[in-house]
Amino acid sequence: MIEKIFKLKENNTSVKTEVIAGLTTFMTMAYIIALNPNLLTNFGAEGKELWNGVFLATCIASAIGIFVMAFLANKPFAMAPGMGLNSFFAIVVANIVGLTGMTYVDSFQAALCIILIEGVIFLILSVLNVREKIVEAIPLGVRLGIAPAIGLMLMNIGLGSNAGVYNAEGDVFYVMKDFFGALTPGISKTNMGESYDQMVLTVVTMFVGLFIIIILAQQGVKAAVILGMLGASALYWVVEAIVFNTNPFAGLAKASWLPPFGDMASTTLFKFNFSGLMDIGIFTVVTLIITFCIIDMFDTIGTLVGTASRAGMLDENGKMPKMKEALAADAVGTIAGSLTGTSTVTTFVESASGVEAGGRTGLTAFTTGILFLACIFIAPIAAIIPPAATSSALIYVGILMITGLKNIDFSDIAQVAPVAIMVISMPISGSIGHGIGLGMITYTVIKVFTGKAKEVSVLTYAISLIFLIKFFLVV
Repeated sequence: MIEKIFKLKENNTSVKTEVIAGLTTFMTMAYIIALNPNLLTNFGAEGKELWNGVFLATCIASAIGIFVMAFLANKPFAMAPGMGLNSFFAIVVANIVGLTGMTYVDSFQAALCIILIEGVIFLILSVLNVREKIVEAIPLGVRLGIAPAIGLMLMNIGLGSNAGVYNAEGDVFYVMKDFFGALTPGISKTNMGESYDQMVLTVVTMFVGLFIIIILAQQGVKAAVILGMLGASALYWVVEAIVFNTNPFAGLAKASWLPPFGDMASTTLFKFNFSGLMDIGIFTVVTLIITFCIIDMFDTIGTLVGTASRAGMLDENGKMPKMKEALAADAVGTIAGSLTGTSTVTTFVESASGVEAGGRTGLTAFTTGILFLACIFIAPIAAIIPPAATSSALIYVGILMITGLKNIDFSDIAQVAPVAIMVISMPISGSIGHGIGLGMITYTVIKVFTGKAKEVSVLTYAISLIFLIKFFLVV
């Protein structure tokens, strides 16, 4: 039955490989389970109940979207509430509170209406092949540059925000800037304050994990990524116990293992506040919906194309089979997120770690989805995996994705310039969509002012114009 559903032989893979790949993907993105509710909620009188609701929504909506991806598209891609989009959602909620005077929970429920509308729009566009046409409108050079740009973005995440270390002011610690960029260890220690010792352990852990992964991969070990993460985790736990005299498993005994379904039912499940949404003005509502749509669309497109490119899933024209189904799964995930109580659910770039571990079919995604559901009951276990260990995997996958630069025609400035802009903009902006937008604008401008305007499709012109409006005119 598994062979019939997922076509493992046709994709030259096995159940063992797919399950390991699914576990690998989950471990690299499990941070979202706790991080997402932390980003989306405040901690006032109703904060804990709302946090619990968003926590469950994160697990459930992610699993729903992933299952649709697994069975409808048969692709090894996982999804969850997107980083960047969830931060933007939190800002929107805070603004609604300020504009209307509603409570945080009521404003949260008003913002969920935007996510519902966005998801429905995307589902319609996916069914009508509009989103697929937009993918095809992206010039080949830009498409080839998406994977390397995402690779640098993954490395930046792994060497920065995913590390989980912050200085006394609450700023993110970046390995290359705050550790290796410091003139002396003393300067680094001064800048990081009490976080310095934790920073050193984090740096050592992530590089030990990275080297384990690379060495095992060179030896042909398919489980290299997950073994590297486990090795890094073990090192982290041992040092915590011996040097810091901390029991990394202490929280397991005190943790609550019962899912807080009651809190979810009272705060986020099918809780839409349309009247509250209208209180902020129709123009503002439309602007927010368009903004969410643009960011989500190109984040998803970039992740799918970039990860599929690394996995060898693109045809000779740079197109991915079953792109329509994959985009529809993304839309269903977003709708499920709005219904259960979280921000936009989108395809995660961390899926590349599972692809690198050998995942090629929907069985990889299905495994990841099952683990998301399991976290409703075993969240405390997922919480003990140190961020430094998952950083090792992200850095490794980022390094591999950079190799896609070899497909770029470096003799053609119309290819090189957009790729160069994307490669620098994605890691700095933290947005795949914004990077693609800048790449599209660069490509269009070069073609128009070098007498090759006819080589640019109408849809490419339209996309470039939309991004220009978003970057400079939307307030």
